Amino acid sequence: MKTSFELVADPRDGMQGKGASRRLRRSGKVPAILYGGKQAPRQILLDHQNLLTLLVNERFYSTILSLKINGETQAAVLKDVQRHPAKNQILHMDFQRILEDEPIRMRIPLRFVGGASAPGVKTQGGVISHLLNDIEVSCLPKDLPEHIEVDLSDMHINDMKRLSDLKLPENVQVIDLIHGRDEAVVSIHHPRAAEEAETPTEEAAGAAPAAGAAAPAPAAGANKEGGKK
Repeated sequence: MKTSFELVADPRDGMQGKGASRRLRRSGKVPAILYGGKQAPRQILLDHQNLLTLLVNERFYSTILSLKINGETQAAVLKDVQRHPAKNQILHMDFQRILEDEPIRMRIPLRFVGGASAPGVKTQGGVISHLLNDIEVSCLPKDLPEHIEVDLSDMHINDMKRLSDLKLPENVQVIDLIHGRDEAVVSIHHPRAAEEAETPTEEAAGAAPAAGAAAPAPAAGANKEGGKK
């Protein structure tokens, strides 16, 4: 089973509760839990500074990780990250154990290619709209792709690609398609379609003032009612 990142973790035995978690965070540690894989959940600790470096890489969220705990190595995937709402601080993480013979579900990023050469863009002046940036897939760990490529090079104006149009690696299934949801992934449309949604119409721009608004002042030199004496 191929892994992309290695993390060294310490067991968190006997250090439970909110008070203990706050003390651990102040000492530069991040509480985490490792569960699944037909084993009991295990509380672990990770180095905060090292995690900040790893989490910058988007591949960290969608590949199989190698957790080393007391000399033992466990394949796992990241399932959840809890962050502080105001600080650059990781509060807690969830990892799921991975077994070679059990399918896993992961969100995989989409990589869009060929947009500049698409007829809808190059010759028809269209604009590309990315409607999805990642998708959830199911497969065995050995078949997990790092990304799914979406080729736009054959798309014309007003064309759209859905989940069913994606070319998936062998033995990889899209969860939404399994449940009958064929979501739109990307489209090429005329740029005015976006502009008209933001620009007010001429009729709206020239509409009469709202009720209660001050009437315009009379032009300079205009006669008063009744004319000259």
